[in-house]
Amino acid sequence: MKITIFGSTGGTGKELVKQALTEGYDVTAYVRNPTRLSITHDRLTIVQGNLDEPDKIREAIAGADVVLSALGPTSNKPGKPLTEGIRHIINAMEQQSVSRLIAATGAGVADPHDKPQLMGRVIGLGLRLFAKHVLADSQSMVAIIRNSDLNWTLARAPRLNDKPGTGHIKVGYAGQGPGTQLSRVDFAQFMLEQIHDNTWSRKAPMLSN
Repeated sequence: MKITIFGSTGGTGKELVKQALTEGYDVTAYVRNPTRLSITHDRLTIVQGNLDEPDKIREAIAGADVVLSALGPTSNKPGKPLTEGIRHIINAMEQQSVSRLIAATGAGVADPHDKPQLMGRVIGLGLRLFAKHVLADSQSMVAIIRNSDLNWTLARAPRLNDKPGTGHIKVGYAGQGPGTQLSRVDFAQFMLEQIHDNTWSRKAPMLSN
């Protein structure tokens, strides 16, 4: 099976590439700067490009069975690079009849099933005050995914860390079990598990350790 990964040079993206290759997938990694991805493998193909280059994005998705996105914000500046990027990705998927999209986003992006407690509301207020551009871009990106006809899963993560994976992941919605920390190893593991599992199809669970 061939998968295409966007956001491959971030912490979660690198872990996705590493685990996917270990599990035997053929991986195409879409990167802006190839020097930031030190992984080499005979089943790894690198496509260099930016999120505003639809032709390069189509090239990366060509022949894929599944697309995974670990795209995340790089700065809290006005503009919506994630939104524009996911729009190009979805267009390319639809043009090439690729239906499965598994995308990462932050816990600050709300879901109708959430029942946030006091701490969650405080964190949400902080994001709106101090990271409003990041939040707005992430919310817009998620809205485009939700409104598509794809078989999507949105994996929402709280604060990510570089601790070893535990293999134990709480999956649910805000205020209903998940906590505030998650290992990137476990996050990537959950995303890859969704390739063959439609339990969370067209849903946006929140994850934690």
